[in-house]
This record gives sequence, C-alpha cells and structure tokens, in this order.
Amino acid sequence: MTVRVVAVGYHLPERVLSNEELSAEFPEWSVEKIAAKTGVHRRRVAAEDEFTSDLAIAAGNRLLEEHGIEAHSIDYLIVCTQSPDYFLPTTACIVHEGLGLRIDAGAVDLNLGCSGYIYALGQAKGLIESGQALRVLVITSDTYTKFVNPADKSVRTIFGDGAAATLVAEQDEGAAGRGIGAPLYGTDGSGARHLVVPNGGLRPGTDLEPKSAASERGISSNGYDLFMDGPEIFNFTLRVVPHSVARILEREGLQLDDVDLFVFHQANAFMLEHLRKKLKVPRERFFVSLAETGNTVSSTIPIALTEAQREGVLRRGMRVMLLGFGVGLSWGGLVLEW
Repeated sequence: MTVRVVAVGYHLPERVLSNEELSAEFPEWSVEKIAAKTGVHRRRVAAEDEFTSDLAIAAGNRLLEEHGIEAHSIDYLIVCTQSPDYFLPTTACIVHEGLGLRIDAGAVDLNLGCSGYIYALGQAKGLIESGQALRVLVITSDTYTKFVNPADKSVRTIFGDGAAATLVAEQDEGAAGRGIGAPLYGTDGSGARHLVVPNGGLRPGTDLEPKSAASERGISSNGYDLFMDGPEIFNFTLRVVPHSVARILEREGLQLDDVDLFVFHQANAFMLEHLRKKLKVPRERFFVSLAETGNTVSSTIPIALTEAQREGVLRRGMRVMLLGFGVGLSWGGLVLEW
C-alpha cells in the first residue's frame, strides 16, 4: 500500500502586523533590521475573539471546497496544535463538528509544534496502512501570538498565526511515485526549557526554566509570556538537522542530489540560510516562504508546500524532503513523492 498527500491548502487570519508597525513600537529595531534578522515582512495575527479551532475549521472547509472533497468521505481527523481552545475538550472534537464530519470518524489532538506536521503525516500514514482509515484529514493550527508578550520583540517579530489542511489517502492504483516515505523522529526532552509558555498551564513554567519568568525578563506578564532561548534553539537546529538529513537519505537509499526540493520548518530566514549553506543545497532546490506569514509553527511546512505548488516550484512526481524541528525539543523528517 502506498499513502500519498492528495491535497494541501491553508487559511490565515485577516489582521496583518507589519514590520513598520513593530518598528514604531521598538524604535531601536528598524524595518530593515527586522526583515534581515527574521526574513519576515508581515505576519498574520488572530483577532481577540478568533481561536485555533476557528482557523482550523476555515482551513479544512477551504480544502474540502476547493478540491471537491465530501466531508463524509473523511474517516479520521488529526488536529495538530499547541494552542488549543480549551484544556478539554480536545480541539479536534470542535473542528470535527465544525466541518460536519461523520460521527463514526475519529478525531484527535496532537500536541506538537514545529515538528508536528511530520508526526501528523506519520500518524495518518500508519492509520491508513493498518486499515483503520482510508482518508485522513490533517489540520495544523496555532495562535501563538496570543502567547507572545507584546513587550518581547525577540519573539513578536517572528511568530504569526495560521492553519493548514492536508488530505492523506491511499495512492490511486497505477499512480506514479512512492507517496509518503517512512518518517524519521527524534526527541530531546532535556531541551524542553528552551521554548516554553511559563504561564497559563497547571504547573508554573519557572519550574522548568526559572529565567522564563516575566520579572526575570524585565516585562509585565500578559498571562502567558512565551519564552524562547534563541541561541540554544539555533545550536540545537545546527546539531540535529544535518544529521537528520543524512539519516533520512541513508534510510531511503538516496543522495542529496536525488532530492528535487527541500522544504523545512520555516523558523526564520537567517537559520534557514545557514542550514542551506551547511548542507550545500542549491538555493533553487531549497524553498523558503515566510515573508508574508511569519513562523506559523506547525503550519509552516504545509503553507510552504502550498506556495511552492502555486509558484510552479513543486510539481507532480518531484521528490521532496520535509523536515520539522523545534519546541520539545522535537524533530521529524521524511521524503515524499508529490
């Protein structure tokens, strides 16, 4: 059995936060400096009364409508998010109802961030290959900007909100390509403290990372205060990504030149360019798409895939390597044929 990505698309909230607005709030950071450091020019921000399930439902409905997919044909829904509407119920149950899926369809949340899309594709692949489902709808949706303290420019310039939807199904008989390859996973929980929301949960985040406290950072708490140790995350990425690429290639029996396109988690442009050079991947085979969206966490890879397809960079039959990495610390990657 071969499992493939059938369709992919995304939805963004209407509110745009530009570098010009941020520069006005932080005069020490010019528009040019923000763009050069992050690669982001504009990012989308969910409205005060707009939440993860709203974006997820919009992304799911758009995918179903644009590709003529019947909601009742979906056997299983996976919603990947780290900003759920509630502690309980699961966001997937709310999205299930919002999309009008069958009551005998499964629905589950996956609590992962930057690597979440890979893990979700792996779960979808396993569900189909084991005969538990025929068609799995994967939705990634995050509203990280609600966690961001307005006074913390280090993360406010990077993150944006958004959702993406991907339909995964058994490949049509006789279709070319091997579909979704076996995912590679990785976890380093010793680095969990490097990217954390210290407030709003049941346990104080200062138990995990004392310097995540708002008082330690010289800011007034907004109730969440997303904290990121940028240098630690950067070093983790440089350590894990090249090794993961090598392992995926070895597992698939491929060389670097056998991969037509590399689509990594769109963390920030500086990090991505550093990785591209370290891996010695030509720029035309390394897709970057975050200037208008920012880092949308679990949705960066499917958003980039959608844009690559729209721009004609990603075409049917191409071999693509996907790799996500970040909060957890967690990472995952795979090769698929489009």
